[in-house]
Amino acid sequence: MTHIWVRSESRPHEERVGLTPQGAAELIAAGYQVTVEQSTQRSLPIADYAAVGCTIAPEFSWVNAPDDAIIFGLKELPEDGTPLRHKHIMFGHAYKGQPSGQILLDRFKAGGGTLYDLEYLTDEDGRRVAAFGYWAGYAGAAVALMCWLAQQNGKMAAPVKAYPSANHLLMELQEALMALGTERPTALIIGALGRVGTGAADLCQAMGVATTKWDMAETASGGPFPQVLAHDIFLNCILARPGTPVFVPASAKKAQRTLSVIGDIACDPDSDFSPIKVYERTTTWDAPALRVHDAPVLDVTAIDNLPSMLPAESSADFAEQLLPHLMTVSRIDQGVWARAKDWFVRATT
Repeated sequence: MTHIWVRSESRPHEERVGLTPQGAAELIAAGYQVTVEQSTQRSLPIADYAAVGCTIAPEFSWVNAPDDAIIFGLKELPEDGTPLRHKHIMFGHAYKGQPSGQILLDRFKAGGGTLYDLEYLTDEDGRRVAAFGYWAGYAGAAVALMCWLAQQNGKMAAPVKAYPSANHLLMELQEALMALGTERPTALIIGALGRVGTGAADLCQAMGVATTKWDMAETASGGPFPQVLAHDIFLNCILARPGTPVFVPASAKKAQRTLSVIGDIACDPDSDFSPIKVYERTTTWDAPALRVHDAPVLDVTAIDNLPSMLPAESSADFAEQLLPHLMTVSRIDQGVWARAKDWFVRATT
């Protein structure tokens, strides 16, 4: 019997989960064993998993799980350096030259385990089968707007938080905009036709932000792109990869510009291929804005777990996309799982 072990998340503010109780019930009915760890921060109650027949395990007990258990989580593992002996399904962020990613891969090599990176679960045409993209774009645009609002009041953006629903987020943003008056920023989205860009555009539309939408056709020239500097907010929704053009060069800090907020929703600053060259580290929930220039002001927001701001919607959406593929994990040497393993093998040999 194939055993899927849903681990708790150790990262602060990470309330998401990749498997709902309803999905767990379907896996159990299909003959899988499902263990779910208790969690102090998961948005879905553990009682709902127990009610559908999941085995409940203590928080962070996956390290002692049976050797054949497949450990399923979303974000980083604790950075304690221990060798990793299990098969792990998670976002590894390890294949683009990231220093932390190499450390993770070394742990897998030391323990003999395997990483099945959720970012590299793709169909035969190379398209990802499950992604948090829409809600990342939605929340990322919201945080960028928060940064712009704070600038209008001569401040830096306050800490961000999780919301019970997208409607709660919209109401809070609308109140802040109304307090400012009739002024609204302009925004340019690159990657507007993808899932991330669609979420960002929907948030901007809901808030009355005039938005320019670009995708591959508008960036095919390779740059430079002075239009980026002519908008108040720039939202990068393009996943960095070899050949990605530079959208914001380092010289933009001192350039004449309208641009005052960059929302790097793709959020990969330590990648060799990052298209935004004015910053080098992610931002946090406690400090969502990084000021990279004072006069004229320029803030970057780059939070790498944005969908956690809307854990209910983002968990349900992602889990629904992924479930058909989890149902095939008993054949982990085939299909999407085999393609994901190929990436791991190439990165570790």
